[in-house]
Amino acid sequence: MNFPSKLVEDAVYEVSKLPGIGKKSALRLVLHLIKANPTQTKELAKALTTLREGIRYCKHCHSIADKDVCNICENPKRQSGILCVVEDTKGILAIEATNQYFGKYHVLGGVISPIDGVGPSELNITSLVERVEKEEVKEIIFALSSTMEGDTTVHYIAKKLQNQDVKITSIARGVPIGGELEYADELTLGRSILTRTVYNQQ
Repeated sequence: MNFPSKLVEDAVYEVSKLPGIGKKSALRLVLHLIKANPTQTKELAKALTTLREGIRYCKHCHSIADKDVCNICENPKRQSGILCVVEDTKGILAIEATNQYFGKYHVLGGVISPIDGVGPSELNITSLVERVEKEEVKEIIFALSSTMEGDTTVHYIAKKLQNQDVKITSIARGVPIGGELEYADELTLGRSILTRTVYNQQ
């Protein structure tokens, strides 16, 4: 792709690094910003810079937040005795959209995947075990993707919690095997939470 401007080329190159955006889509976005009111471009740049510099991670659940504790963790109306374990913040957003879950969350930061060099020590597993011990958690709901890596992670954590007095459940398999949680429709995901099953390590 030949560009009439190095500035345009550089902008397209950076935008195309975003997931799901190819060179043509990036060019369309860049050309839109060129035509748009300069204020719009400045506000977008300001929002992205502020996001990058100001974003925090909740010290309790590890979700992205504006401060040390996220809005969900500090909400007194949430059920503190139930923790839904997800891979990342996208999992929280997907579950919150169902309006079927009113407990709290714990973000692992991924799943165990030796082929990708991700072991248990790279995930927020130790802090999860500590929360179960300190916060009188009564139930853990695993809401990880239905993949081999997700199942391996659930099995590993379940073994770490086997001596704890906590009920371990998993969302029902209404979510397709091999499917990512964020792509499940709200109705299916909501039903999967409501019809969760007790996890069996056997």
